[in-house]
Order: sequence, then C-alpha cells, then structure tokens
Amino acid sequence: MTPMPRLDRVQLGFFGAFVASTFVSIFAAQAFLVAALLIFAVRLAARQVPPVRTPADGPIVAFVAFTLLSVSFSVDPGASLDHAKKLLLLVVFVLAIDTLALERSRERALTVALLAGLALAGLMVVQFHLLGFDGLHRRPTGFLGHYMSATGLVMTILVVAAARLGFSREALRPRRADMLALAALAAGLFVLAAAKASGLGAVPATGAFVALLAAAGAFVTTTRGPWPGSGTGSTLAAAALPLCGWALLVSRTRNAWLGALAGVAVVALLRKPKALFALAALVAAVFLARPTAVIDRLTVTDASTIDRYYQWQAGVDMIRDRPWFGQGPGMILRTYPTYRWPEAPNTQAPHLHDNALQIAAERGLLCLGAWLSWMAIVLADAWREVRSLLREKPARGPAWVAVGALAGLLALMAAGLFEYNFGDSEVLMFLLLVTALPYALRRGRALFPA
Repeated sequence: MTPMPRLDRVQLGFFGAFVASTFVSIFAAQAFLVAALLIFAVRLAARQVPPVRTPADGPIVAFVAFTLLSVSFSVDPGASLDHAKKLLLLVVFVLAIDTLALERSRERALTVALLAGLALAGLMVVQFHLLGFDGLHRRPTGFLGHYMSATGLVMTILVVAAARLGFSREALRPRRADMLALAALAAGLFVLAAAKASGLGAVPATGAFVALLAAAGAFVTTTRGPWPGSGTGSTLAAAALPLCGWALLVSRTRNAWLGALAGVAVVALLRKPKALFALAALVAAVFLARPTAVIDRLTVTDASTIDRYYQWQAGVDMIRDRPWFGQGPGMILRTYPTYRWPEAPNTQAPHLHDNALQIAAERGLLCLGAWLSWMAIVLADAWREVRSLLREKPARGPAWVAVGALAGLLALMAAGLFEYNFGDSEVLMFLLLVTALPYALRRGRALFPA
C-alpha cells in the first residue's frame, strides 16, 4: 500500500489537538476529533490504509445494538435517542488505533496527554489554594464543568505517568527546553488564575489558553525539530505524579483515590513487587499527616455514601422491573423518583454511581453483558501485550505504553465501582484512547515489522 505521509501528518496533528483539548474543552476536543476523522475517512476511501479490526469489535457492535434497542423500548424514545448520540464517541477507539500505530506517534500523543494533564491538575490546585474551591460543595473542576470529569482524567494521567517513569527506556534527565515548557505552562496558568480571580477577561483568557494548548498538541505530535526530545515525556511524567496526586487529594473525590491507588499498585506490582511497600508507606504518610481534605472523607456514614446505597437499591429495582432493555438511555433521572427508596437523602439521581449498575438499569442486562465482554477483552489484550513486551530484550522498551493502558483501564474500572465514569464524555474519550493502545501496538507491528 502506498503511504500518504502528508495526510498521515495532518491526521496526527488534529489528533494531537484533540488529545490536548480533551482535558480543557469538550467543544474543542470534539471539533478536532471530527477533523481527524474526516482525514482518516479520506485515507480509507483512497484504500491507503487497511481497515481497523480488533477482538473487541463484536462486543462493541453488540453494545451499540443493544443501546439502540433500549432506545426503542425507552419510556421516552426521543430523549433516549438524543442521549444515545454519545455512541458516536466510540470512533475514538478506531481512530486512535490507526493514528498511534507508529511508536513515534504514540510517544508524542501521550506526551501531549501528560502536558494537558499537567494543565488540568495545575488549575485544580490553583483553584483550591487561591480561588476558593476548597469545600465539599465547591470542589476544583479545572477547565471542565464538573469535578468528577476533572478527577477522572487526572487520575488516569497519574497512572499513565507512573507507568512512563517505571517502564520507559529513557533516563530522567530534564533538558532546558523541557523546563522552559513547564515554566511556560505555569505562567499561562498563573495568568489564567489572575484573570479568573479578578473577573476581568476570564472567558477570553480561558479561550486563549485552550487554543494555545491545542496548538501545542498539534505541534508536539507533528514537529520534526529537536523538541520534544526522547526524555521529554519522562520529565512531564515526573512533574505530573506529584501535581496530579495533590490535585486528587484536594478534590475530595474518593472514587478517584481508589482508582489511582489501584492503577499505581498495578504499575508497582509489574515493575517490582517490593515497590508496593513504598506505595503503602506513602499512603501511611498521608494518614499520619491527616490532611482535612482526606480525613473528612474517610467515612461511610456521610449523606453521599448513604445516598449511593439507596441509589443502588433503586437501580436493582429498575433492573427487576425492566431487565432486558432497561429504562432507556438518559432516563435514570426521570424514572428515579418512582423507584427511590424513602430513606434516600436525595430526591433526584442523574445516575446510579456505578458503571455496571447504571448500564444494566438504563440499557438492560443484554447491554451490560456486551459491555462486560468488551472490558474483559481489552483488559485481557492489554495484559497479553504487557506480558509479551516485558519478555523482550531490552525489557524496558515500549512496554510502558501497554502497562499504562492496563493500569489506566483498571484504575477507571475501580473508580467506576462508585461513579458512572463511562458516561462522562471527557473521561470516555480518554478511556477509549487508552483502550486502543494495545491494539495500536499490534497494528504497528503488523504494518511496520522490524
């Protein structure tokens, strides 16, 4: 097949802008996603690239089909169909597999993700310390509309950063250009925070920051210059670990804490099992320091936890009532008052704070089975990639990508026990990118054998 380097590069640039924007603006992210998809469609139509096929295709198709069937049986099919439009985001999975087949493209795109993750975590920390986002009812959201979206992304980036540091082949040697990039990012966040604090020009400042970060994403993925270098990703990962960790702590978001611990524990176990002792020591140090943001959340008697219990009970009742096709996509908020237990503290519930329960109640047990099969297949394939790459010599090659995918997916699944993060568009887009990484590694070997 004849390669099309110019179109490849344009697609990669749009994809880099998409990755960067995912952390700061859903509108910009989806605009760049559409642009990248159009280029990919042109390349497919010209038969310049082979179709993308994976073992997960069957469950994904079944998930879509059962979701659409659920729409037809919904209590409000029109509203459910509008909600089901989020299925279009599944194209991220196919696009990422093709775009990230080359090792250089993967490295650059994940470097962009680390840079954008730093921006999001940095603004969350600034919001907590300087802008009054320091209470349970006013938590830092970064650039996004909800703290759950922000913490879901920051949690995943923290795990990816841990994998990069633990398994990357480059030594951690920050270069001057890397430090200048971090300084520029910090300066941009300072200007943005000042604009938000004063109330003068906050919207234009945010728009300018988003535009610059998207441009940086396109530049980093496509440039052939000396920066970013081979160690830039490791430098950004080293900066992301403490900053993302601090952002998660002050967010008071327990499901993200659980996911981060699960993901980092997987990285530590694969790298060196004794590293789990260091992770345990770090957790113990946090307990000894007794930060208010943490200690106040270590309870199961608060209203939020109690409400989750009763939401899950209502979810079980919903499944019993309509087991096969559920209440309909987007219908939980509307039908919850009918199934709400009298003891539940809140009268409304937009979702049921659990991925599996939400999908079963909303779309039915058949759709849940497809989703569980999908997740099982991608986790198994990620594990196969990890095991295969760690056996290679040198063992510390691109294995960090597979480890990051496996640990990131497990982190999202662990957090999803107490939050419907699969339904969060920003988190879903990055989840699909992470899910695609093992298959991108395989596609790269198939198209560009050594």
